[in-house]
Amino acid sequence: MFKNHPKGLLAAALTNMGERFGFYIMMAILTLFISSKFGLSETTTGFIYSAFYASIYILALVGGLIADKTRNYKRTIMWGLILMAVGYAIIAVPTKTPVVNLPIALAVTCLGLLVIAFGNGLFKGNLQAIVGQMYDRQDYKDSIAKEFGVDENGKPRRDMRDAGYQLFYMFINIGGFFAPFIAIAVRNWWLKTNGFDYNAQLPELAHQYIGNQASMSAEQLNNLTTYASQVTLNGTPVSDLTAFCNQYLDVFNRGFHFAFFATIIAIFISFIIYMINKNQFPDPAATKVKSKDSKSVSKEEITMAASEVKQRIYALFAVFGVVIFFWFSFHQNGYSLTYFARDYINLNVINIDLGFTSIKGAEIFQSVNPFFVVFLTPIIMWFFGTMRKKDKEPSTPKKIAIGMGIAAFAYIFLLVVSMALPDKSALVNMSGDSLSAMKLTPFVLVGMYFILTVAELFISPLGLSFVSKVAPPHLQGLMQGAWLAATAIGNSILFIGGLLYTSVPLWACWMVFAVACSLSMLVMLSMVKWLERVAK
Repeated sequence: MFKNHPKGLLAAALTNMGERFGFYIMMAILTLFISSKFGLSETTTGFIYSAFYASIYILALVGGLIADKTRNYKRTIMWGLILMAVGYAIIAVPTKTPVVNLPIALAVTCLGLLVIAFGNGLFKGNLQAIVGQMYDRQDYKDSIAKEFGVDENGKPRRDMRDAGYQLFYMFINIGGFFAPFIAIAVRNWWLKTNGFDYNAQLPELAHQYIGNQASMSAEQLNNLTTYASQVTLNGTPVSDLTAFCNQYLDVFNRGFHFAFFATIIAIFISFIIYMINKNQFPDPAATKVKSKDSKSVSKEEITMAASEVKQRIYALFAVFGVVIFFWFSFHQNGYSLTYFARDYINLNVINIDLGFTSIKGAEIFQSVNPFFVVFLTPIIMWFFGTMRKKDKEPSTPKKIAIGMGIAAFAYIFLLVVSMALPDKSALVNMSGDSLSAMKLTPFVLVGMYFILTVAELFISPLGLSFVSKVAPPHLQGLMQGAWLAATAIGNSILFIGGLLYTSVPLWACWMVFAVACSLSMLVMLSMVKWLERVAK
C-alpha cells in the first residue's frame, strides 16, 4: 500500500490518526454535550459549534505563518499537540449539572475549545505541509523517476502525490471510525452505573421541566413522567420529578466529561508516535541553508518564478472559494444531521449491549462517514489507477467538481426522503406511539453518508494534494492554512443549518445544501481548464 511513497508517510499518517481519534471523540458528542450541559437550544448551540469549527481552521493560517516564518514545522506541530491536550483537559474536568453559574461555566468550556482550536491550528495544516514536502524532496523524485521513467520535460511519469494524500486521509478516518463508539460507550457506561438508561430526548425535557415547566405540552410532560416511572433513585420509585431531572442531567453530562478524558489519552499516543518518528520528516530550514551553498539561480528563473507565484495563488484561492460550500454542507454531520438522527431516526434498533455498557445514541452515526472513508479509499484509488493506465484519469480540479455534484446528490436524496416527515416544530405535540411510528430506519442516514463520503473522497484529500502541488515552495504552510481557512469560512456559517432545521420544512432545509453544492460544481467546471494549466 505504501510502496513508492516517501518513507515518512506512514509515520505522519499514524500521528494524524491518533490526534484525529481524540478529536472525533469530542466532535461526536460536542453539540449534544453543549445542549444537555447548559440547556441551550439547537440554534444557540449551533452558534458555538460554528464558531469553534471555524476557529479550528482559521487558526491554521496562524499556524502556517508561524511555521513558514520560523521554518520549523516540526516544533510547531509538537506544540500543537501539547496545546490540544491542555484544551481537552479543561473541558474534561467534571462539573455539576445543571450548572450553578451559566456564564462562567460556559466561558470555561469555550476557553477549552479555543485552546484546542489554537493547538489544532499549529498541528493540522503543518503536518499536511510536511507530507507534501516529502514528495518534493529531490531524492524521492529521483527514485520515482528511476522506477517509472521521465517525460519529455524530465519529470517523473508517475505522480504519487494524490494517492499519498488519499492514504493519509484514510488513516485520519480509521481513528474517526472508532472515536464515536468510545464516546458513546463511556457516556452510557456512566449512565448504567448510576441506574439510568440512554434517552435522546430526556436531557431537553429535563432542562425544560426545571427551567420552565409551564411551557411544556401535555405530551412532553407525559413522556418525562413515563420515563421517570421506569427508574428508581436510591432504590425507591421516583416521586420528585425535579430531583430526578437534576440527577439525570448530572449523570448524563458527567459521562460526557469522562469521554473527553479519552481524547487526552489519544493525543498522548499521537505525541509519542510523532516524537519517535520526527527525524523521518523533511526539514525545510536545513534545506534552505543548504541552498545557499548551491549554484545561484538565474535572473530569468527568478522572473519566471515571480509570475508563476501570482498565477498559483489566484488558482488556489479560486478553489478555496468553491470548497467553502462543500464544507458548509459536509460538516452538518456534527450539527443538523446529528439532530436529525436524534429526532427522526429509530435509534432503538441500534443497541449494542456490552454488558457493562451499551452502544446506543445519535452520535453513533458519526462513525459511518469514517467507516466509508476507510472502506472506499482503496476502491477509489484502484478506480483512478485503472483510469490512469488508460490515460483517462480526470485532473484533480475535475475530480473536485465531480465531488461537488455527488455532494449535491446526497442532499437531494435526503430531501426526497424528508418530504413525508413532520417539521421539527411539530414533534413537540407528538405522543410516544405516533413519534415512534414516524421514525425512519437508520439505513436512510447510512445511505446519505455513503453518498456524501464518496463526494468527500473526490474533494478533501485531492484538494490537499492540489494545494501541495500548486503552492509556491516558500508558502507551503501558509497555503495549507489558507485551505483550512476556506474550510473555516464554510464552518462559520454552519449555524444556518440549525436555523433552517428548526424553522422551515425539512425538505427545504436540505434543498439549500443541494443547491449550494450544485452551483459550486458549475463554477468549478467553468475553471477546470485554467486550473489544469496552472497545475502543470
